[in-house]
Amino acid sequence: MPIYRTYKQGDLVVGVWKVDETVEQLRSMFHQFSIYEDGFMRFSAEKRKQEWLAIRVLLKELCGEEKKIAYLPSGKPYLEDGSAFVSFSHTSGYVAVALHPSAEVGIDIEQYGTRVQRVASRFIREDERVSIESGDEIYGLLLHWSAKETMFKLMKDNAVDFVDHLRIMPFIPQKSGTFEGREYRSEQKQKFLIHYNTHPDYVLTFAFLE
Repeated sequence: MPIYRTYKQGDLVVGVWKVDETVEQLRSMFHQFSIYEDGFMRFSAEKRKQEWLAIRVLLKELCGEEKKIAYLPSGKPYLEDGSAFVSFSHTSGYVAVALHPSAEVGIDIEQYGTRVQRVASRFIREDERVSIESGDEIYGLLLHWSAKETMFKLMKDNAVDFVDHLRIMPFIPQKSGTFEGREYRSEQKQKFLIHYNTHPDYVLTFAFLE
C-alpha cells in the first residue's frame, strides 16, 4: 500500500507505513534489490524480513530513490550517501522513518495496548505522575515510553537509564501535539521538543536537534 501517514515539521519529514504486504511483494518494490541482498539474508524469521524490507521501502518512498542504510558501532543507522540524517522504528503492523537534511533525528512508534501499565515502573519517574494522571493513562504511558526511546536515539550515550536520566514534562495527551523532554545524563542537560501523534493502533513520537 502507499505511505499510510506523513508528517512535516520544517525540514523534518516523517513517514508511517502500514505493513500488509508479503516479503515477496515488498521485494518487488525495489529497482535495485541487490544493494540490500547481504543485509536481507541475515534474517531467517519472516516477520523480521518483512519489517526490515518495509523500512527500506518507506525510505525509498520518502527520498524518491533507493538508499542504503549503514550502522555505526553503537547501532545508530545512517545513510551511506550522507544525504540526510535518519531514524526508524517499528511496531506490530507498522514501520516509521524520520529524515532531516541537516539535524540529528529520533523517532519511535509503539503499539497501543495495556501491557505498558505492567512495566511502567521501568520508565516512569515519580515526578511524571501528573502528566500520566491528567489524561488517558494508556496513551499517557505509551507517549512517555515512546518519547524516551526517541530521546535516547538522539543522545550519544548508551548508558542511559529511562527513570534516572530522562524526564517528560507535564502535559495532557491529545490526538497530536508537542511536549518537552529533558535529559540529566550529560553536562548539557539537553531539552527536547517532542512531537507526537496518537492513533487507535499506536503512538508516534519524533524529534530533531535544532
